[in-house]
Amino acid sequence: MDNLTHSLVGALIGQMGLKRKTGLAMPTLIIAANIPDIDAVATLLGGHQHLAIRRGITHGPIAMVILPLLLWGIMLWFDAWQTRGGKRPEKRLPVHRGWLLALAYIGCLSHPLFDWFNSYGIRLIEPFSSQWFHGDTIFIIDIWLWIALIAGVWISIRRERRNESNWRVPALSSFAAICAYIFANGLITGRAEQLMADAVEQKHNIVPSLVVANPVPVQFWKREMLWRDGTRYGQGTYTAPSDVIVDEKMGLHQMEGAQTKALVDGDVDGSAFLFWSRMPVVQTADKKMNISDQRFGNPMVSDRFTVSVLLKSKSE
Repeated sequence: MDNLTHSLVGALIGQMGLKRKTGLAMPTLIIAANIPDIDAVATLLGGHQHLAIRRGITHGPIAMVILPLLLWGIMLWFDAWQTRGGKRPEKRLPVHRGWLLALAYIGCLSHPLFDWFNSYGIRLIEPFSSQWFHGDTIFIIDIWLWIALIAGVWISIRRERRNESNWRVPALSSFAAICAYIFANGLITGRAEQLMADAVEQKHNIVPSLVVANPVPVQFWKREMLWRDGTRYGQGTYTAPSDVIVDEKMGLHQMEGAQTKALVDGDVDGSAFLFWSRMPVVQTADKKMNISDQRFGNPMVSDRFTVSVLLKSKSE
């Protein structure tokens, strides 16, 4: 998910009452909810090499143990530093070491959970395995999540400032609504993929090996449907509860066997892209091999998710 969503999730957890457990609870939750994205520095590598690093090691089990501990240590140091310098706010609650560590873990673990919900996915057990996990449930930037999170946090803070006893209720209500929303979207995705698989078999006499219900912006009841088998690929649309359309057009993704991987061997960007891509598609023209991903075929983003590899002649 985007970092605004991650930050709001951390803030919502705090407004549900956990912010009262220890001093520095709210900043710890918000920072922890974002800290796995330190892998964003990989974009400095240029090209497409960063794709092979993103949502990997910093989102895996080792990072989920180490990152909260590092943040906990930094926050304890910060509180002690302010105390020594006489700059510690008087209204800040005493820092409870146990609760502060627990909140660092809660915030940090919320990050891979929400990243899993979209079709970009996450390498959940890196470095032990590079397998991608995908929830295909909500779009990577979901305005409805924003609305629910902002409303829950804002109304809760207003009530808290008025010293109302029920200040936690808006945050708890928002949390319940978000859980219901994500669950409903999971059901939509599951139904869409099943209906699409049946529709492709009926229309093209093909049993897809993979069907993906790609969430779209704003219209959470719709999905961009993607399918492929060993050689072919195609797409379609789904609108809940049961309107599924399969496009007539099909293509050859050219990813069978090891031939394509052998062609990009030695090309850093190409190898990184194939390592990252879930649904790669190859097109060859003018001694170039263009590799894209079905999930990101929209012209607005396709340039960011396409890599060109120069084909070597037999003499090279």
